[in-house]
Amino acid sequence: MSDPLPPSPAVALPPGLQFIERGWLSANNTVFVVGMTAVVDTGYCSHAEQTVALVESALQGAPLQCVANTHLHSDHCGGNAALQQRWPGAQTLIPPGHAQAVMDWDEAQLTYRPTGQDCPHFRADGVLQPGAEVLLGLQHWQVHAAAGHDPHSVILFEPQSRTLISADALWENGFGVVFPEIEGIAAFDEVAATLDVIEQLRPVVVLPGHGSVFVDVGAALATARRRLEGFARSPERHALYAAKVLLKYKLLEWQQMPLAQVYAWLAATPYYALLHAAYFADQPASGWYASLVADLERSGAASRQGGLLVNQ
Repeated sequence: MSDPLPPSPAVALPPGLQFIERGWLSANNTVFVVGMTAVVDTGYCSHAEQTVALVESALQGAPLQCVANTHLHSDHCGGNAALQQRWPGAQTLIPPGHAQAVMDWDEAQLTYRPTGQDCPHFRADGVLQPGAEVLLGLQHWQVHAAAGHDPHSVILFEPQSRTLISADALWENGFGVVFPEIEGIAAFDEVAATLDVIEQLRPVVVLPGHGSVFVDVGAALATARRRLEGFARSPERHALYAAKVLLKYKLLEWQQMPLAQVYAWLAATPYYALLHAAYFADQPASGWYASLVADLERSGAASRQGGLLVNQ
């Protein structure tokens, strides 16, 4: 397993904050080891045991007091249940837009069923209300709405150090799939608005949901806006990108899978039916599935070995 990754080059972070860069199956973890001990985002469920071990190591015997999720995609909250089991007294805070869905454990609203992903049932104890502040570690972090990638996502900003926990709203080389667009809900404008919010905050260091810590925020925003403009001009390009990302993500979980089962998973996963009907209905679904697999092979993201599709 390639998760977690080696530390990034030294960047000045708020006292008591440890940033753990994970492989792409699990979102990065931001751990606060003094004051209000906390972890922001908890990785995918297949890495939950490792997430617990990483947090234990960071805390060095101190109890975990808070679990916070920027949003509830499975790679950001898949370790919640394991952390709650390890530290039952820890409070779990989530964005308010999904509070009822968690209470009802509605796997359709939470996107686990539509994406064909897994997330163990966890509880929520409170919300990260946009416009409010939350104590994490020794600092009070501002909560800002960050719709686009997920309509209920938030980002967290610490104004003294100008540190931003950006989740999937901004990476060094882009941003996360715009999931509402898969469901036929226009959201590219919301991505643009969130990028504007980040620019107005003027962070000097960004802790992204995936990838390394970065400080050239202007370059990252410019890259994200160019990418967004391309998707807005050609929504089918974003649709194809989303389809391939979801398949690659599942392959990261499987590592290898018989091709027949890969095609069965594609046929059974609701988001693929939506994407096919909206953008690729001019070709049979089976042919489109085969083209997605072929695209992953051409890019070097996967290979065929006998009857298996293998992660690369």
